[in-house]
Amino acid sequence: MAITIKSAREIELMKESCRLLAIVHKELEEAIKPGMTTMDIDIMGDKLIRKLGCVPNFKNYQGYPASICTSVNNEVVHGIPNKQRVLKEGDIISLDAGLIYKGYHSDAARTHGVGKISAEAQKLIEVTRQSFFEGVKMAKAGGHLHDISNAIDAYVSKFGYGIVRDLIGHGIGTSLHEAPEIPNFAQKRKGPKLAAGMTLAVEPMINMGRADVEWLDDGWTVVTADGSLSAHYENTILITDGEPEILTLY
Repeated sequence: MAITIKSAREIELMKESCRLLAIVHKELEEAIKPGMTTMDIDIMGDKLIRKLGCVPNFKNYQGYPASICTSVNNEVVHGIPNKQRVLKEGDIISLDAGLIYKGYHSDAARTHGVGKISAEAQKLIEVTRQSFFEGVKMAKAGGHLHDISNAIDAYVSKFGYGIVRDLIGHGIGTSLHEAPEIPNFAQKRKGPKLAAGMTLAVEPMINMGRADVEWLDDGWTVVTADGSLSAHYENTILITDGEPEILTLY
């Protein structure tokens, strides 16, 4: 599948989709507190997305039953919200969400602490976030896709964390998942050449322990194989003729 180059009009629509998603993430971050359930977060996120005149793109995507992926502690991604999962002081939670605005998708993820968290958990969150920015430094027209992958790996490896290899980033536009696939770990090949107008979802998923993951019986929730904490940070970005633009930041 070819990598799509967005027109000026498409880029404007992508930017608005991403701007609205940033609003959703900011409000969800401010709402997180001990005692709320992951279902509370999903209900709030769904209402926010629809209030903004958009549609949650995760809802019913390949059968996923919710609008916001809520992954707690050792859950890497795709945790399913429910009324029984109550957030506790010291937990960490990854929120992965996206929406559709006039046919164009946005996608972003954040990991937050619930109340006061351990120094080790905070460091994991910060390294995961920074690894995204290290990768995006290489997201320039004329460079190659795997420059991003290699930069993420080089940064994370210094801390001894496990970089999830079973799940990767992706292109995004009129579909939630488009070409190309974007690994978060070092690659021997250069990968496709980057060009202005590409929109990509770069999303390192980093484990405090080993890189290995497992899927739970629900068919969606991915957990660390060793039970260690995991963090996730993602933004939708635009390749330009200059510096890349991070579209889902708030």
